[in-house]
Amino acid sequence: MSRRTSLTPYLLIAPALGYMLFMVGYPLVEAIYLSFFEDGGLTLRHINYLLYDPLSKFDEAVRNTFLLIAIIVPAETILAIVVAVFLYKSFRGRDMLVYMVAIPLTISDVASGLIWYSIFAGNGFLNKTLYSLGLIDSPIQFLGYEYKWREVMVVAIAEIWRSMAIVFVILFAGLQLLGKDLLEAAEVFGASWWQRVRHIILPMLKPSLQSALIIRTLFAFQIFGVVMVLTGRDIPVLAGEAYWEYVELRNREVSALYALIIAGLSLAFGFFYIRMLRAKFLEVGR
Repeated sequence: MSRRTSLTPYLLIAPALGYMLFMVGYPLVEAIYLSFFEDGGLTLRHINYLLYDPLSKFDEAVRNTFLLIAIIVPAETILAIVVAVFLYKSFRGRDMLVYMVAIPLTISDVASGLIWYSIFAGNGFLNKTLYSLGLIDSPIQFLGYEYKWREVMVVAIAEIWRSMAIVFVILFAGLQLLGKDLLEAAEVFGASWWQRVRHIILPMLKPSLQSALIIRTLFAFQIFGVVMVLTGRDIPVLAGEAYWEYVELRNREVSALYALIIAGLSLAFGFFYIRMLRAKFLEVGR
């Protein structure tokens, strides 16, 4: 084997390796240094600030982030599976429906927040519609510090509408790779549509579902724009507090610590999905 041939694999991965080192590795090392080192030595001052300082909303941010994830990710996943399986069948107008479902992918989180703010604000579209129909006498308040659970609902609706398309596109692409011969054989043997979905489609979709959940949960830990537009700091979240510490309080060390926490949680959930959703047909020979 020539020297040029032996170096080819390393040359091919060099761009990706360089990207990981400079765009991921360096910021990670810098964040660790900012979070745990001060004046040349180790420090826990920033952790103590997160846990005990009256200005810190760390505990509330963790609860709110996990609450939104617990609502948004399962709802998006179930909805995406239902829509993807429904659109798996060929029928007139299917392609148009696929494009319509994927449209929110083109909208930023801030724009999505503004759209839903115009709907749920006190003088927004929803209240005006309900009032014109005679269903209410005064506006229903969905946004405001005293209406926290309504704000959570509005944020969840806005985020599900915006990002369900991510999960849908991944699952729908995975469905296109499934062999229709299995489904046709099951239909010949009398399996109902639900039985085909349950015993053939869903098990074979596990690799796509795994990828969709990892990507969606990673983005869910970074939820920020929709929350800030709709609620400000009424509902603190981890990414929002990282922004607040860095921009408003000029506390880059604590902001870096928030970033490390988000990264650690994302990695932990990614590992969990990889372990729990491994498809059996990918485990042959293990």
